Amino acid sequence: MNAGERLSDTWRLDFWVLFAAILGPGMVFMVSMALSVALPAIQHDFDASGADLIWIVNAYTLSQAAFIFLSGSFGDHYGRKRSYLIGIILFAFASLVCGTTGSAEALILARALQGAGSGIMITCSLALVGAFFAHHRRSWSIGVWSAFTLLFSGAGPILGGLLTEVGLWRLIFVINIPLSLLAILILVRSVPESFDEDAPKELDISGTFLSTMALLLSGFFCIEGPRRGFDDPIVLLAGLSAIAILPVFIWIEGHSDHPMMPLNLFRSRTFTGANTLTLLLYGAMNSVFFFLPISLIQAQGYTAWAVGLALLPVTVFLVGFSLLMSRIIDRFGPRPPLVIGPVVIGVACVLLAMLDSSSGQDTYWRTLFLPVCLFGIGMGITLSPLTTAVMASVDEHHAGMASGLNNTVSRSAQVLALAIMGGIVLMLFRDALLSDPTVAALPDETRAWLDQESVKLAETSLPISLAPQTRNYLQSLIYRSFADSISVIMWIAAGTMFFCGLLAALVIERELPPE
Repeated sequence: MNAGERLSDTWRLDFWVLFAAILGPGMVFMVSMALSVALPAIQHDFDASGADLIWIVNAYTLSQAAFIFLSGSFGDHYGRKRSYLIGIILFAFASLVCGTTGSAEALILARALQGAGSGIMITCSLALVGAFFAHHRRSWSIGVWSAFTLLFSGAGPILGGLLTEVGLWRLIFVINIPLSLLAILILVRSVPESFDEDAPKELDISGTFLSTMALLLSGFFCIEGPRRGFDDPIVLLAGLSAIAILPVFIWIEGHSDHPMMPLNLFRSRTFTGANTLTLLLYGAMNSVFFFLPISLIQAQGYTAWAVGLALLPVTVFLVGFSLLMSRIIDRFGPRPPLVIGPVVIGVACVLLAMLDSSSGQDTYWRTLFLPVCLFGIGMGITLSPLTTAVMASVDEHHAGMASGLNNTVSRSAQVLALAIMGGIVLMLFRDALLSDPTVAALPDETRAWLDQESVKLAETSLPISLAPQTRNYLQSLIYRSFADSISVIMWIAAGTMFFCGLLAALVIERELPPE
């Protein structure tokens, strides 16, 4: 075999490894973004509360976070390709269940199962890339991985909007089955196995269990607190238990011979700083992506298809800037983009917070287009350097562990942020609705009805006995109160982003660690 043929075989193998590594997480990100557009339709079809919507997302994310944490070490131990295959099979089966279930409660359970498969896929996919590509190609391969998985992600709102518009939101889940079969075929035929020969054979089951319980209990406290009351014994017990678990978890990780979160990794300033940024950035970004589509559809009258198209610039700019980032990182290091990117996203969040509740899709070009573009630009500048900073701060033997930990942090951020922000929205909406002078003057039974229905947020129903004029006023009040509550979330996200830009300037090292 001559040099040209060897080079051709090398590039062919590179292509199939990247293709297989992108396809799995691409499905995961596509479903997540498509679901954000479909949630209002799901709420209507299942008569679900706002808390139910948050659990549909958080049950998935919580399970995903737990299995990301576990699968990073599992892939290092027993093979990243083998673990990736297991994740794809589990994800495909759970997607079928999600697409055929008949209630919000059943969907929540099916989403938890789907999250387990997605957690394995995300971690082992990035670990395959990190272990397969040489050091001098690592930032390039991660940049390609990030750009194309995010391209799938960006297609999600369009696909979700189109399917929801024609009443077929269930296909958002079912479409994963043929894609999963394609990924399995490529993996089996073309992708080599990789694992860490020096990894210990034991897995940190106790650490995984405690971290999962802490997230579950804290999420329950934040989501159910506004609905049940923070003085409810079960809610209080959940919050106190989550706080008590944290020091126990840290102690176990510090004394274990095989921790899945080795504390010595945090001796690297870049590793610690990048994971802290991940927690804050992903928490704020996921809050925006959860609440913005719901607000556009329920409060501002956008159709699901229009929301999918409205968010398209996020994908275009995100992918475009992500592809440019590998050269910028190689020349300037990850710190400059990690300072600039969050600030750009912060400006976008400020503009989103200032949107008028009366704006509709006919005002898109002068109200929503600019902040959506800035959001995509900021994400494109930020996400690839953030991943590169994490992966480059550890040696290749810890690639799976670092990937698992960082992905766990990003998913934990989503669980906690949606729980906290969801709780804030539920409280703000209820207070705005019930404190209105017109509502205060209504009969006691009508106010009690609104109090009980307020957990449905913009889907709050009204008693049929109301006079038409009162009904019209209250419906307008519901939409306005919901939009105002979402505006507060955007201001919080903006402040978080500006803080992240400052934090990156202080904690991220200018140069990548030597290879």
